Amino acid sequence: MHTESGAGAEGEKRLATAASPQSNRVPTMRLLLVEDDPRLVRSLSKMLREEGYAVDTAENGTEGLHKAQTYDYDAVVLDVMLPELDGWTVLERLRRQKRTPVLMLTARDAPPERVRGLDTGADDYLTKPFDLSELLARLRALIRRTFGEARAVLTLGEIVIDTRARTVTNRGQPVALTAREYAILEYLALHRGEVVSRTTLYEHLFDENDDTLSNLIDVHIFSIRQKLRPDLIATRRGQDYWIES
Repeated sequence: MHTESGAGAEGEKRLATAASPQSNRVPTMRLLLVEDDPRLVRSLSKMLREEGYAVDTAENGTEGLHKAQTYDYDAVVLDVMLPELDGWTVLERLRRQKRTPVLMLTARDAPPERVRGLDTGADDYLTKPFDLSELLARLRALIRRTFGEARAVLTLGEIVIDTRARTVTNRGQPVALTAREYAILEYLALHRGEVVSRTTLYEHLFDENDDTLSNLIDVHIFSIRQKLRPDLIATRRGQDYWIES
């Protein structure tokens, strides 16, 4: 085990105290966590899932690079010190193919380390040990910037989506969506004006260990329309969805 990735019991305790108490959130974004410390992987993946992310994991650089190149993640959390391929090599090779947002983790806070990460193509940089609240805030900001959203609030006419509080209002009145309905709405709203396939929704809302029913997306889309507006989400050939920009 590399010393850089070991957070130890004290680090796990810090992460636990910063986590949200909610444990029934449904994923709205899919992340890849590349980290070789088993305890840190368990702590981070559990808490990220509790915060509403689908999380895939990789314990070495080779596996991490393969997954990052194969799947379209919303963000990658990448440790620097990894077996087989280090984080710098993974990042450099990934950038030849994809622009997936990458948040680097390292125990070294020296300016040359940060400069190297940013110059290689990292989007943000976090030094261990860290509070989970800061990691979550950086991930939210990173994903919003990727979608061209500087603020945490998305507006669709009279419909307002607060991505930080995970709430929806219509004409100023709160609308009670299920966790899965909210996840679908937020993803389509972040991609408004774009056609999103059913397959893409599955890939971003469920991690590699989930097994879901094929018509689940259709059922939730129907419910969202009933609760908000019948024409809010358009459908093409029963396979693609979009929200007008």
